[in-house]
Amino acid sequence: MRLQEKAYPVRLVLQVAGLSSAAWYTRSRAQSERRRPGPKPLVSDEELLAAIQLDLSTTRFHSEGHKKVRARLRRQGIPAGRKRYLRLMKAHNLLAPYRPRTNGSSRPHDGTIITSGLNQMWGTDGKQFWTRQDGPCWFFGVIDHCNDEILGWHAAKIGNRFAAMEPVRQAIKAQFGALDQHIVKGTGLSLREDHGSQYDSRDFRREMNYLGLALSPAFVRSPECNGVIERFHRTLQEQVFDVNSFETIEEARIAITTFIQDYNQYRILERHGHRSPLEVRIELQTVLLKCA
Repeated sequence: MRLQEKAYPVRLVLQVAGLSSAAWYTRSRAQSERRRPGPKPLVSDEELLAAIQLDLSTTRFHSEGHKKVRARLRRQGIPAGRKRYLRLMKAHNLLAPYRPRTNGSSRPHDGTIITSGLNQMWGTDGKQFWTRQDGPCWFFGVIDHCNDEILGWHAAKIGNRFAAMEPVRQAIKAQFGALDQHIVKGTGLSLREDHGSQYDSRDFRREMNYLGLALSPAFVRSPECNGVIERFHRTLQEQVFDVNSFETIEEARIAITTFIQDYNQYRILERHGHRSPLEVRIELQTVLLKCA
């Protein structure tokens, strides 16, 4: 009868071999760090990282996150999961900077201001920026709450009621073809604006009444009510004003013109399934034509 074989203690084996316990644990760890089972990915980490770096170096925008990079590369036929993008970009310090969420509103807005169709609600607001020679200047814009498209904008040295009117007039003329009296009355379009002095002025309200544009004022001290244009202003700040130093307002206008053209045509937005504002407009207009 054979005696039952017994394994020698690890300590005894290491003592006889003249090895330390670190040799055993190093070997055990190397054995445990095996490649996960499953099919080999179509694109290696090295190839995917190179594609990510190329995309970030050629994009028109700054500080974009892994979701937008993945969406663009998927259009180019490069398949990879979201977690792989996140892991690689985090390991190589390629992620967009973290933006803490704050809400100092005295009257929180818990509804929605997103519309399902074009030209149902526009948002407008003003934003101040600086130039060396001209000092403080103003940007005013109009955005469609449906597809986040900038329909009109104006940059001026003086941010008064007349400067605030200009992008609204641009948007109406571009979308409805004229600036006649009551041109948009009965269309269901409204304009979301805050309680800045430009928008509360008699001249601004008279002009909107002449055009037939209904006003939809936001809650006092509640920027979420005008959140679509406020979110665009943050993008404008990050993409234009934070990375450029302008000598004059004319230099700023050139940079803003280029950015807004790129924004409308190429800026992919997560809430639109990583499509640009113009892509969403074309799709919605195509659906309307098919239903007509």
